[in-house]
Amino acid sequence: MRTTTRPTPPRGCMGVQGALSTSDAGQGVRDLLSAWRNDGCGSVRARFERAATEGDLPPGADPALLARYVTTLAFGIAVQAASGIGREELQAMADAALRTWPLT
Repeated sequence: MRTTTRPTPPRGCMGVQGALSTSDAGQGVRDLLSAWRNDGCGSVRARFERAATEGDLPPGADPALLARYVTTLAFGIAVQAASGIGREELQAMADAALRTWPLT
């Protein structure tokens, strides 16, 4: 949150914004950034799988779904930050999302 909403430009996330602003000629860039985002999601998934194994997530929690949820939320926050939405409002949104988080 703090990284995407700092007071000095650029706001948002270069990995998200870069993929949104390329033309058809930039397909290679979009592909590279997509792979980067998916790799990040895979890392989060691996961590959630470990959390599930160690009992830090409730039985039946889906590590893959949770990882996609968290990364989608983070990328959405980056887009909103780039659009000028302030830190306070984005923090409130993240807090709301965490209220739906699986309880252990």
